[in-house]
Amino acid sequence: MTSAVVFAYHNVGVRCLSVLLAQGIDVKLVVTHEDAAGENIWFSSVKSLAQERGIPVVTPVDPHDAATMALLKAASPDFLFSFYYRSMLKPAILEIPRRGGFNMHGSLLPKYRGRVPINWAVIHGETEAGATLHEMVEKPDAGRIVDQMAVPILPNDTAEEVFSKVLVAAEITLQRALPSLVDGSAKLQPMDLKQGSYFGGRKAEDGRIDWTQSAAAIHNLVRAVTHPYPGAFSDLRDGRLVIWRTLAVEQRSSGDPAIFCKNDQLFLRCADGATLRLLSAELDGVALTAGVFRSRFGNTEFALLA
Repeated sequence: MTSAVVFAYHNVGVRCLSVLLAQGIDVKLVVTHEDAAGENIWFSSVKSLAQERGIPVVTPVDPHDAATMALLKAASPDFLFSFYYRSMLKPAILEIPRRGGFNMHGSLLPKYRGRVPINWAVIHGETEAGATLHEMVEKPDAGRIVDQMAVPILPNDTAEEVFSKVLVAAEITLQRALPSLVDGSAKLQPMDLKQGSYFGGRKAEDGRIDWTQSAAAIHNLVRAVTHPYPGAFSDLRDGRLVIWRTLAVEQRSSGDPAIFCKNDQLFLRCADGATLRLLSAELDGVALTAGVFRSRFGNTEFALLA
């Protein structure tokens, strides 16, 4: 029976671990993370799945510590798989499996190598994302490609909505690629790193809105960092404005960036004159509806650069 050790976290970790088990892979050990204090845990638990299936599971702070390395070597696996595990794995670990290590990445590699690729793809207005199963080497997200699958990004999709599509793509990609990996017939394709770029992680502060940007750029930021992420925001004289959902509309007007009310709907005029409809927002912790806006600002516009 083909054996593996699995480094996994998040929904992709749960679904891809499930694929391995469904295809009869003998998972000797699962390495995952303890959920971080204060993090919005909106995803499923790899640790719970491993425990349900009777698979040994550990949650080291550093997977390269002596105890974890001893467990990995004792497992003597054929393969190592990494599914949304958050720590970089060094050559000392990658050299343990006899038949190599493979990672599932949430982009169409070599595009969007690195951290939070789905959020970055939405921010940049991409029209597709995807999942890529690739060979693990010392350089992150740089090994040969086993298989990949694209999914569409629609103009108003949020990062969470795109993630749900990529989750299914990851499951399908692993399901169809695993038999050829196991029987040795997989034909891996070299990755041309010149065709993509590496992106770092994002912090809550990176959701701060730059009001000099176009409506398209602001709309992309909003949908990339809305729930379950901290949101796109701006600190204004009346408190913090958090924008959760916008919709591009066929309307243009002149003037500085501002929020205004029209026909019981809220709109956001951007620096390029294009307009977004505000579907969901908060001002100073209070939901910003058309009624709340009129009660606070009457029929005047709420300037965003003042």
